Amino acid sequence: MSEEQIKTLEAQFEERIAHDEKIEAKDWMPEKYRKTHIRQISQHAHSEIIGMLPEGNWITRAPSLRRKVALLAKIQDEAGHGLYLYSACETLGVSRDELYDQLHSGKAKYSSIFNYPTITWADMGAIGWLVDGAAIINQVPLCSTSYGPYARAMIRVCKEESFHQRQGYEIMVKLANGTPEQKEMAQDALNRWWWPSLMMLGPTDAESVHTEQSMKWKLKRKSNDELRQQFIDQTVPQADLIGLTVPDPDLKWNEERQSYDFGEIDWDEFWQVVKGHGPCNKERMNARVTAWEEGEWVRDAAMAYAEKKENKKINKAV
Repeated sequence: MSEEQIKTLEAQFEERIAHDEKIEAKDWMPEKYRKTHIRQISQHAHSEIIGMLPEGNWITRAPSLRRKVALLAKIQDEAGHGLYLYSACETLGVSRDELYDQLHSGKAKYSSIFNYPTITWADMGAIGWLVDGAAIINQVPLCSTSYGPYARAMIRVCKEESFHQRQGYEIMVKLANGTPEQKEMAQDALNRWWWPSLMMLGPTDAESVHTEQSMKWKLKRKSNDELRQQFIDQTVPQADLIGLTVPDPDLKWNEERQSYDFGEIDWDEFWQVVKGHGPCNKERMNARVTAWEEGEWVRDAAMAYAEKKENKKINKAV
């Protein structure tokens, strides 16, 4: 393909983006666009899969059968989200095995939030309320992202994440209105998960190396800082409503801006976790790699069974 033909295709591509047309898997796209989407979609898929681990820690210790069933359903949803997203990513020409290898080798990243421990049952409430709440704010705009398979996958993901957020908040409401010990447990969980939840929305716009290009291609519709402000403005009144205190002494309502001013985020902590030095980075990755290795016989058996059925069809046809 000549340089002139490539320029023509690039111009047509940019025009389609400008008109909010969806780019589909078989459409021509710049290589950088393809690689950017592989990075973001795979990171999202990895986060869903690794995100099952902190909650899986509490399946056998849920305080009631109702809570156990709800938690199992949520974890199952997250597994499904990962599979939707891996499938969307595969449409960009990367194999599932490549994606898994990138995760297991540490080449690919997942959300920093999942490298924190779940110490008490209240953490299940905090994760649903805060982590899934932040995820929804980040993911709803992705329902109109420029890449069609990703946008369509996000519609169902966001509906289910919305349920998870309400489920988590309901746990916090129960604890906040329970015994003094239960309310203290809820406050402790909020204290520990608040700042990591703000960090999970990504580095500041000034430090993000991907935001500008992602906004240009309409992969993202809002910047990291805009999403973070939206999350704070939405969540602080929810905490006030149930009598919990957001652990930020600098938090205050700004009448002029009609939103909250908030304190400085410890970005050194964020980058340490991203680089693999968080409280549970090694534990999470070891658990994931071990599960993959121990499940090899199941994958092999499924493939052998599929091949056997296919051979039977061929023999009948002959």
